[in-house]
Amino acid sequence: MRDIKRRKGSIQSTQQITKAMKLVSTVKLQRAKGRAESAKPYFDAVYQTITSVLSKTSGIEHPYLDGNDSDRTGIIVLTSNRGLAGGYNSNIVRLVRDAGFDPSKTDIYNIGKKGRDGLNRGGFNIVQDYSDAIEAPAYPDAMSIGQQVLRDYVDGKIGAVYLAYTRFKNTVVHQPTLLKLLPVEEVEREESDLVNNTEVSEAVDEMNGAVMNFEPNEDEALELIVPKYIHSLIYGAMIEAVASENGARMQAMDSATSNAEDMINKLSLQYNRARQGAITQELTEIIAGANAIS
Repeated sequence: MRDIKRRKGSIQSTQQITKAMKLVSTVKLQRAKGRAESAKPYFDAVYQTITSVLSKTSGIEHPYLDGNDSDRTGIIVLTSNRGLAGGYNSNIVRLVRDAGFDPSKTDIYNIGKKGRDGLNRGGFNIVQDYSDAIEAPAYPDAMSIGQQVLRDYVDGKIGAVYLAYTRFKNTVVHQPTLLKLLPVEEVEREESDLVNNTEVSEAVDEMNGAVMNFEPNEDEALELIVPKYIHSLIYGAMIEAVASENGARMQAMDSATSNAEDMINKLSLQYNRARQGAITQELTEIIAGANAIS
């Protein structure tokens, strides 16, 4: 009985913690969800529009379009700094590991301590760590990360750039996503769910049939367009990642609270049975003693 009571008290204390964490995650989720949903159409349209424009620029020689001879790959990986979020962090680590990249030829631009630790164990090279940026996503942080990645790409240190993050669809659905940023390739809308806006889709369809003219010239236009494209997608991914993290943690803490309640109910039943058994045994001993005396 003493062991059961002690274990029940321990689980009740844990349940109070999971309840508190669920409430905190719910409040954070509402704020992050609003930011993600308001910004999502813009960043989706940027991705679809820029990839469509740049994929039609045939005959233009530029590092952002042609790539380089480097056989190394750079991946911007977004996870969280804290755990207790279900499979949120492990899904991203697994996504990168299973994507077919050679760890010895892959450079990780990491955002989030959990992803850094998981990929380190997988043998990947962490060249930059921006874990503090995920605490409060800001566009200047995204610019700083994007500028470093672009410098390494132009200098030939990496030959391709990918973005790995968790896409926020709704409160309960969070999709690990691996997106290729550079060199720019045309993305078929049927194969990508980044754009669901009908007006944007129609505009892109019209643009696909147009001749691309750059003013004042191709180099200056690309030097302006591509960095903004990279920075915008990184910032959008950070916003969605924070919303996904809080949604995953809220679900995980809700499940933990429910499981703790089930365990408490089972332990209460065991305690009552043990208590009833102890009382019955004491009564039996008293009756037996009384009969022996008489």
